[in-house]
Amino acid sequence: MQLIQNIAAIAKGMSITFMEMFQPTTVENYPDGKGPMKGAVFQERFRGMHVLQRDEQGLEKCVACFLCAAACPSNCIYIEAADNTAEVRISSAERYAKVYNIDYNRCIFCGYCVEACPTDAITHGHGFELASYNATNLVYRKEQLLAIAPAHQGANAMFNASEPEKAKAQA
Repeated sequence: MQLIQNIAAIAKGMSITFMEMFQPTTVENYPDGKGPMKGAVFQERFRGMHVLQRDEQGLEKCVACFLCAAACPSNCIYIEAADNTAEVRISSAERYAKVYNIDYNRCIFCGYCVEACPTDAITHGHGFELASYNATNLVYRKEQLLAIAPAHQGANAMFNASEPEKAKAQA
């Protein structure tokens, strides 16, 4: 009886495999696709390259509290804090991150830094082309991670649109 069940299970599995052989192959159009994402399709929870966000006034949200660096299990975030002055305001708080580096050689994209941030200053973006032949190019500085404009002003318009053609029209 057991032998017949095993043979039936193998036959069922092989029939599924046999049916799939005649189905058309579905592939993403990634490096040659159309639009700014080149055919790549992202899921809603995709964890890509980090983005340091700005507030409504265009100031940096990061207040250099070091919680993201403390929460990081791979110890890939390095922060140096500095005080804001009345003449030069970098963030809306007393301090700001003078240096904010993420070493993508070590980052495991776990999202603990995003969860630990009390000001929602660091988020995961949709940047996925991080490969490099030189390991020193994978240490991203604050200037590379900082959003150009606040998120509510459509700084990430090409990744917020559901279709690449819409994003191209907005950009």
